[in-house]
Formats: sequence, structure tokens, C-alpha cells
Amino acid sequence: MSKTERERLVELLRERSFERKRVVLASGRESDFFIDCKQTALTAEGHFLLGALMFDALDGLPRCDAVAGVELGGCPLASAVSLTSFVRGRPLPALYVRKEAKDHGSKRLIEGDRALVPGLAVVMLEDVITTGGSTLKAVDKITAAGARVVGVVAIVDRLEGGAEAIRQAGLPVISICTRRDFIPDA
Repeated sequence: MSKTERERLVELLRERSFERKRVVLASGRESDFFIDCKQTALTAEGHFLLGALMFDALDGLPRCDAVAGVELGGCPLASAVSLTSFVRGRPLPALYVRKEAKDHGSKRLIEGDRALVPGLAVVMLEDVITTGGSTLKAVDKITAAGARVVGVVAIVDRLEGGAEAIRQAGLPVISICTRRDFIPDA
């Protein structure tokens, strides 16, 4: 992981994504800060940096054949890593995991599912880990489709027990940043 790329990503996240305010998180917990990584991921520079840093992080996990992101925050991450993988000569398809199956058209729960084959090794990509609940639900959906998740890469670990919960489920976790990058004394 290039220190300068990581430092620039943290700078962008601080400028565009981090806010001190009271919010209710997806986990249902209340917090006094919020990190909306989409505000960074959906910029050209953020997309580039996240693709590069998350792709590099894959080297610290068991080898994978695809990357997956949970709607909505994980989808641009999966696309960024997939694009980076192609440019770097190790093409990995991207999968998007829906929270609920579409109620029309294809009625898919997983987009990019034509890449799914039994035993496909997948790394889940997350924007923010709090409790790990949404990550583990997505892991269950990928597993039910016949693939196997071999690890998780997150942009930010809020250091609230989520990474530990994912590890207890048997999956290694790599985080690019933690809450300490935004709140140093946390």
C-alpha cells in the first residue's frame, strides 16, 4: 500500500466524507460522527485511489477470483477494484450484492452473477465496518449462490467490534483506515 496514495485518500475522506454530527447508522446504533465514503468514492480521484489501494490489499488475503460489493456503498468499490485489476493484468469480475432481490426483470439478488461458478473465491469490499452485520449478511448471500468468501477489505473500520465479528466468522479483514484517522484520540 503506497503511503502517499493512502495519505491522499485519508485527506479526501476527511474533506468529502467525514462529519461530526449525530446519526443513526445502518446497524441501528447512534453515533456522533458519520463517514459517507460514497462522497469520496464517486469522485474520479477517489475512485482511482480506492481501486488501487483495495486491489493492493487483496495481496494480504487468500487469492480471489472476483470482488463483491454490497449495494449501495460497496458497488463503486467493486467496480473500481475490477477496473484496476484489469489494468494491472489480473482481471477480476465485480459482483453487486443487493439487499433484496429485484422484484422485476431478472429478479436477481446478485448482479454479475454470470461470473458465479461453484466455489468461486470472492473478496467482499465494504465502505465502513461498524458491527459487521451487513457484511456477514452479504457473505451469506454470496455463499448461498455457491461461491465462497475468502476475506473482506474495508475502507474504514469504525473500531466498534465489526472487524472482530467478521474474524470470528472465520474471515480475515483488512482495513485501509480506521476511525483514528479521523478522530485521533478515539
